[in-house]
Amino acid sequence: MSSNVPAREETFELLKKYNKSESLIKHALAVEGVMRYMARKRGEDEEKWGVIGLIHDLDYEQFPDQHCKKTEEILRENNWPEEYIRAVISHGWGICVDVKPESEMEKVLYAIDELTGLVVTTALVRPSKSVLDVKTKSVKKKWKDKRFAAGVDRSIIEKGAEMLGVELSELITDTIKGMQEVAEEIGLKGNIE
Repeated sequence: MSSNVPAREETFELLKKYNKSESLIKHALAVEGVMRYMARKRGEDEEKWGVIGLIHDLDYEQFPDQHCKKTEEILRENNWPEEYIRAVISHGWGICVDVKPESEMEKVLYAIDELTGLVVTTALVRPSKSVLDVKTKSVKKKWKDKRFAAGVDRSIIEKGAEMLGVELSELITDTIKGMQEVAEEIGLKGNIE
């Protein structure tokens, strides 16, 4: 580990420097939670996957028209390792950058980014308003209704699952589990006791 590998605390401070929107911060925390869960499941570096998940939308609030490109600039200025920068910007593949996700970590980020949004929306329409009782089948049912969470690009999630060689159901289950671990931080603990 080189000295310029970002610590989680510094990463979170950097995120908050560029993002004031509560929903964007919660999204970053949700993606971080899923990335950490996925890293553990795969025997990978949980800290590394976590900070990449946390910082992935760094530029989205202030520079939406330069998404990923501005993040690359900011992370370079902060001396982030190239591998981390590449991983972060690869989640915008085919949308705003030409960097294709190649490593397992990049593919996971690409696959789960949009999916966390669908899980959040599914949780919020439940009586409990909680991610803790969200089931994979509920998300799959909502998936079919294109009007539900219409902003979620399902084709990206499908492409991501395909790149990872996993079934959509497994990807959804893992995403829910990762989000359940950070339910409180992302405001989705709801009223389940």
